[in-house]
Amino acid sequence: MTPPRAVDIHAHFYPEAFLKVIDDEGAPFGARVDRSNPKGPAVVLGGAAGPPLDATYWDLDRRVRAMDRAGVAVHALSLTVPMTHWARGAAAARAARAVNDAMAEAHRAYPERFVGCATLPMQEPALAREELERVADLKGIRAVYMGTNVNGRELSDPEFQPLFERCQARGLPVLLHPISVIGQQRLAPFYLNNLLGNPFDTAIAAAHLVFGGVLDRFPKLQVCLPHAGGALPYLYGRLTHGQGVRPETRGAARKPFRAYLRRFTYDTISHSPEILRYLIATVGADRVMLGSDFCFDMGYTRPCDIVTKRARLSRADQTRILGGNALRLLGLA
Repeated sequence: MTPPRAVDIHAHFYPEAFLKVIDDEGAPFGARVDRSNPKGPAVVLGGAAGPPLDATYWDLDRRVRAMDRAGVAVHALSLTVPMTHWARGAAAARAARAVNDAMAEAHRAYPERFVGCATLPMQEPALAREELERVADLKGIRAVYMGTNVNGRELSDPEFQPLFERCQARGLPVLLHPISVIGQQRLAPFYLNNLLGNPFDTAIAAAHLVFGGVLDRFPKLQVCLPHAGGALPYLYGRLTHGQGVRPETRGAARKPFRAYLRRFTYDTISHSPEILRYLIATVGADRVMLGSDFCFDMGYTRPCDIVTKRARLSRADQTRILGGNALRLLGLA
C-alpha cells in the first residue's frame, strides 16, 4: 500500500532575509544576531540569546533532504520566537515582508514541498492588516501564524478583531505558537519556560479566544493549537465547570467550553502515544495533524513514527493525521 502523503504543519523557518532585517533594524529595539557560535547564528533579544540556528532552517536544499529522511512530503513553513514582536513601525513591517516573501520564494522553488504560514506585525494592527491583504494573494501562502499573545496583549483584544475577520473572509487558518509565556521568573530553571510555559500559554490563548468571543464572532475561523493543544484538552472540564459556577465567565461564550474543542485543530507534538490517543478520542482524528517542531530539540526527528508505529491508530486515522487533514485545512487537497 502506498503510504499517505505526510504534511508537517509545525515546521519552523528562519530565512536569511529575516536575519538581515534584524542586523539592519534591530539595534534600536534591543535585537541583534550573534554570529560568533560555529553552530549557527542566534537571535539575541534584550540580552538573552536564542538557540543557535542550523543552516537547515533557511537552506531549502538541506531542508528537503532532511524532510526526505523523515518521510515528510510537505512543510508548512512558519517563523517562530521572536517573530516580529521585537520591532515597531516600518521595521516591523519590513521584517514581516522579508519572512513572507521568503516563504513565497520557497514555494516557487519547491511548489510540491513548501507552503507558507504568513507572519504579521501584530503589535502594529494597521500594518498587520496591510500585510495580511498583501500576502493573501501571494502564491504559496496558505495560513497565518500568530503568537499566543502580542507583547502581553491577548488575542481577544478588540484591535486584533479585524485581522480575524479578514482571515475568515480570506479562508486563511490561523496557527498559534507560544511566545513570551507567563511566569517567566518561576519558569526560568530547568527550561520550564518551554517544558511547562509553552503548553500553558497555548491553553491561555485558547481560553481568551473562547471567552473573549472570537470564535463566536467568527464561526468559520480555523485555529490550530500547537503541542497537541498544550494544556487545553486536559483542562476543558475545569473550564466548563467554571462557566456554571463563576460569574466572571457567565455569558462570555455562547456554548459550554467543551463544545469549542472541535473549533480548534491540533498537532501531534505530545511526546506520548497515550496522550495523543487521548487527544484523538477527545477531539476526533479529523482535528489532529502531523507536527514536528522542525528542527528544535523539543520536536520530533521522525514525526511520522508516533502516528504510524506508537499510537496504535487505525489505517484510516493515520491517513487523516499524517496528511489528509492538513491538505484540507491548507486548501491543498
